[in-house]
Amino acid sequence: MELRLYNNLHRRLEAFVPLDPARVTMYLCGPTVYNYVHIGNARGPVVFDVLARMLRRRYAHLVYARNITDVDDKINAAAQAQGVPISTITDKFTAVYRDDMARLGVLPQDVEPRATAHIPQITAMIQKLIASGHAYAADGHVLFSVASFPDYGMLSRRPPDEMLAGARVEVAPYKRDPGDFVLWKPSPPELPGWDSPWGVGRPGWHIECSAMAEAHLGETIDIHGGGLDLQFPHHENELAQSTCAHGGKVFARFWVHNGMLNMAGAKMSKSVGNVSLLHELLDAHPPEALRYALLSAHYRQPLDWSDGLIEQSVRTLDRLYGTLRELADVDAPPLETLPLAIETALCDDLNTPSVLAELSGLAAQARKATDPGERARLKSELLAGAANLGLLQSDPAAWFSRGGSADEDSRIQAMVDARNEAKKARDFATADRLRDALARDGVLLEDTAAGVRWRRG
Repeated sequence: MELRLYNNLHRRLEAFVPLDPARVTMYLCGPTVYNYVHIGNARGPVVFDVLARMLRRRYAHLVYARNITDVDDKINAAAQAQGVPISTITDKFTAVYRDDMARLGVLPQDVEPRATAHIPQITAMIQKLIASGHAYAADGHVLFSVASFPDYGMLSRRPPDEMLAGARVEVAPYKRDPGDFVLWKPSPPELPGWDSPWGVGRPGWHIECSAMAEAHLGETIDIHGGGLDLQFPHHENELAQSTCAHGGKVFARFWVHNGMLNMAGAKMSKSVGNVSLLHELLDAHPPEALRYALLSAHYRQPLDWSDGLIEQSVRTLDRLYGTLRELADVDAPPLETLPLAIETALCDDLNTPSVLAELSGLAAQARKATDPGERARLKSELLAGAANLGLLQSDPAAWFSRGGSADEDSRIQAMVDARNEAKKARDFATADRLRDALARDGVLLEDTAAGVRWRRG
């Protein structure tokens, strides 16, 4: 089945055919590690994790890179405020980010390049741009000449005056054109710096990703991903400098952008202050419910984030895990292929809401099915479809016992069993007393075809 992705470069859905089917390449812009990330920063990694899982099923070899930006003015400011080297800041928050992603069920990428480990590649690319007339050195800086690339703006499709305003670039006397952007800038003694042909300095943000992508994926990559907010200026500048450094070769064949998370109708942003920190949400809620919530809207659309969305995701997963618990005695062999409806939805530009609806439908059918073969088939399809989204990866018992110990679970089960026996004996007073005691402990009872099940509320 043909995989179609929305290519922002051409503003249309296109059939995805890799440049080399034996080596598919994908690059995702990763975090700037100066602080804890918010939940909005997690949408891209989760979305592209789903895409990576899909590509790995279809092709023999995927090289997926997600970078770490570990030199940046925000990092410098944080290090100076604490009186520590930048590595103290970046090492801490890189480790936190990795842990957050693991808890969200995001599989490790194949390559995790760090900007500070690629200074030679960055300076080499800058030298190529200078030699080809696309960049120039001035007053200790090196700048990309926007005028040298006639196709500048092809990705964001913004008029020049809007691009200049949106880029928030410094209009400095050493620039030939106000829109020219920095590839290298000088570092005073109190800031981190590296030797270069232009003096001690540090790279600009945009050139870092271009150099790291080239170093690990090649001059032309299949898919470049990131949040829609990065389309301009970051991705526009990446496209321009990479194309020019590679003699006009296409830099990224597909540009795929995920939409933003909104909080109370406004885009979630640290600068605005309307953020929910990811590590705090992971401590407060089942991580899989956060992942489910992030996939509940189509990746290109905005997603309204709220406590209600999280609660709804938990309830839905309760039903799905409850189904698996009812099917615990059903032997369901793994499927080599996904159910047709789920494969179709994923191939339709990663339509995860449709996949989630299909999973709920499969679970509903499985709860009603009585034929052993039908129950096995439905369980296999439910597990296979959920796996490509990184869902239903826990044991049902572990899901329902979240927050409780094994001894506590045994105590609750004993009370549930005692209530069942009391109902059978028509001792309704005892049954009601046990039900009320369970409710006070936050235990919810569910009547199912397989008997009474319980879960924590």
